Amino acid sequence: MAKAGPRSPLRGALCGPLLLSLWFFSFTGEACKNVMLNVPSKLEADKLIGRVNWKECFRSADLIRSRDPDFRVLRDGSVYTARAVVLSHERRTFTIQLSDTETQTQKELTVVLEHQKKILKKRNIKETVLRRSKRRWAPIPCSMQENSLGPFPLLLQQVQSDAAQNYTVFYSISGRGVDQEPLNLFFIERDTGNLYCTRPVDREEYDVFDLIAYASTADGYSADLPLPLPIRVEDENDNHPVFTEAIFNFEVPESSRLGTTVGVVCATDRDEPDTMHTRLKYSILEQTPRSPGLFSVQPNTGVITTVSHYLDREVVDKYTLIMKVQDMDGQFFGLAGTSTCIITVKDSNDNAPTFRQNAYETSVEENAYNVEILRIPIEDKDLINTANWRANFTILKGNENGHFKISTEKATNEGILYVVKPLNYEENRQVILEIGVNNEAPFTREVTRVTSMNRALVTVHVRDQDEGPECDPAAQYVRIKENSAVGLKVNGYKAYDPETKNSNGLRYKKLHDPKEWIKIDETSGLVTLSKILDREAAAPKNDLYNITVLATDQDGRSCTGTLAVNIEDVNDNAPDILQDYVVICKQKMTYTDISALDPDEPAHGAPFHFSLASPSPEVNKIWTLNRVNDTAARLSYHKNAQLQEYTIPITVKDRGGQSATKTLRVNLCDCNFPSQCISKARSSGVVLGKWAILAILLGIALLLSVLLTLVCGVVSARKGKKFPEDLAQQNLIISNTEAPGDDRVCSANGFTTQTANNCSQRFCGTMGSGIRNGGQETIELVKGGQQTLDSCRGAGHHHTVDPCRGGHVEMDNCRYTYSEWHNFTQPRLGEKLHVCNQNEEQVPSQDYVLTYSYEGRGSPAGSVGCCSEKQEEDGLDFLNNLEPKFLTLAETCTKR
Repeated sequence: MAKAGPRSPLRGALCGPLLLSLWFFSFTGEACKNVMLNVPSKLEADKLIGRVNWKECFRSADLIRSRDPDFRVLRDGSVYTARAVVLSHERRTFTIQLSDTETQTQKELTVVLEHQKKILKKRNIKETVLRRSKRRWAPIPCSMQENSLGPFPLLLQQVQSDAAQNYTVFYSISGRGVDQEPLNLFFIERDTGNLYCTRPVDREEYDVFDLIAYASTADGYSADLPLPLPIRVEDENDNHPVFTEAIFNFEVPESSRLGTTVGVVCATDRDEPDTMHTRLKYSILEQTPRSPGLFSVQPNTGVITTVSHYLDREVVDKYTLIMKVQDMDGQFFGLAGTSTCIITVKDSNDNAPTFRQNAYETSVEENAYNVEILRIPIEDKDLINTANWRANFTILKGNENGHFKISTEKATNEGILYVVKPLNYEENRQVILEIGVNNEAPFTREVTRVTSMNRALVTVHVRDQDEGPECDPAAQYVRIKENSAVGLKVNGYKAYDPETKNSNGLRYKKLHDPKEWIKIDETSGLVTLSKILDREAAAPKNDLYNITVLATDQDGRSCTGTLAVNIEDVNDNAPDILQDYVVICKQKMTYTDISALDPDEPAHGAPFHFSLASPSPEVNKIWTLNRVNDTAARLSYHKNAQLQEYTIPITVKDRGGQSATKTLRVNLCDCNFPSQCISKARSSGVVLGKWAILAILLGIALLLSVLLTLVCGVVSARKGKKFPEDLAQQNLIISNTEAPGDDRVCSANGFTTQTANNCSQRFCGTMGSGIRNGGQETIELVKGGQQTLDSCRGAGHHHTVDPCRGGHVEMDNCRYTYSEWHNFTQPRLGEKLHVCNQNEEQVPSQDYVLTYSYEGRGSPAGSVGCCSEKQEEDGLDFLNNLEPKFLTLAETCTKR
């Protein structure tokens, strides 16, 4: 065990591990005294042999150097060997020179190196056996008081190894406070093992020093394992508690209940935790304003609460508390700290708005509206421009008819009373309103007193005004039967003077009469029929017929009203069958339904009675008519009826006896659906026959051939030129000519024309493909003759037209655009046509050049030509079963 040194008059501190060096230095407290270092006899180069505290000798030295070249001194006082040194004697001294370059002063410090030669004593076996050894190499709890007053060096304890009983042992220490910061705080005597502290220690900086002690022989043999040596620094109450904030800011609503938490203050203390030095107590030193005391603080937690319900923002809106915290559990000798706490009282709606007076009076002219008539100020002690202060006004009584409105002026918090609906002096000369006011925010629950809405009375006087006639009610009604005789007089619109309550002196004028059916008497307002009324012609139908009337007094003031005429219906219209033409497919249908409509009112309308009106027994034998419902009947035919179109007269009668007969065209057809049978009368044309459909196909083929001629050019008959083979890739099929073809020429408009070989009278009739000029198609007959066109601007390219000799056209592939070709041929061909248009006397002839105007698409006669006369020929049965796509095309071609 290590042996404790003599007890210091000051309390000890916890000791940490110390590193025990083979060398250590000692010094006295007096400056410039010799410093003795115990060292071995042999010193290696660059070996630390100890440290000197040169500041005790010369504190302001800035230059430190050794006069002995075998040693060097660092600024922290560490002494190292410059080379290997052998001490021939037990002592060796050298001097350290300390210089202050600023004051040019010097001091010297003498270092004594001492070598004590101790021989390891061998103890005899007998002595070793008879003496009982005591193991003393063990850590001893050690402590030291922080901020100790000394004297220094302060002996803490003695460390002693068990090996010292048999050998000469040297002690050393290491660790924080020795060779780690803070340096040179602890040292141990090399021979005795006494552990010293050199200066005071602050526990808040270092609370424990963990030192390690070593024991070794002179030749470096470790006699024992390193010994952990903790040194604990005992706390001293040397730190004041400090609040975490210099100023605390809290808020609390006014009228808060008792015990309402305001906030929490907090303080810290650097002294040792869980001791009396850090046990804190909170208290309130002072409150501003002082009276009454409204707050308290919980001593242990620092929670501030209210102790009174008299917090009133309107009285005091802010309180300042001086807070105190003290350690040592609040004992008078404890250290204390203070802070400021500012408590702001938040506004609550604890003050009701009040009127400055209980009754107000104002006036307004009758018929005025959207005008301000009164401003009502109020008072409220709550915080301005908050929901607790802003007022809400309400009209509690007197505004049942909605004449008034009240709103709040945001800037002044005043109530503004408006008239939004005109008042009538003759009806009410005075109105009394009851006004209530409260705040936008509800009253707080913490308000102990009972609050209610504040009320005030407002008397509104209505001032009389000379006013014009009144059209009241705005719409007045009168009943007149339709078809009444012209000149019938009935009561009209009546206005009145609000002052006299009668209509004397008023004049009436009709402003708007949609059909001009009536006249109004200027003085009496009576209505006279100028035309016969027709309910079915009125707009809107079956509704009121409105007439606008203007009433004017003697001063020119006027009002406008509406005379609503209810035209009573009479049974003057017979029901009408809606269908004119129907198709019945005999294969699919056995009947068809027809319906009727009566424009009269329902009292004069359905149920209808349908009947066949034809006296022909043939119609009555084939057709029958049966009732379906009140407005429809079913027309059925006998199974032996022939496929043809029938005309069937049908009579329909309403419940009042009004009847009408209509001839219905019925097409009994052999079809699958009605669209396959289109009536000639309905389409205003003939039925599209088989040959007509074939003509359409031939027309499409002709159009394709014309387009092909324009794209590829005209093929000469003499040269027998053919189309290129690759044209088949563009859906144009090459067709072989099986007979001599017709002669072709190029018309002036660029289309190929066909020339008839008729030269008996030296005239050639040329039928153009259709020249579009001004939206018309023309067919021209051109007088024959040899026609030669100029060449196509290139060698070997020419065109020859000889229509009187079985004309033909020779054309090489002219690579010119259509516009170039048209510009070239148009003037020349026009000149040729002009010549052909003259007879032998050079007089224009009207026999050969004729223009026919295009009168529209389609023809009522359907397809014209030889094809229409061959509908019954064999070999065209396929046209009866065409595909749906071609049927759609056929229907489109036959539509009107």
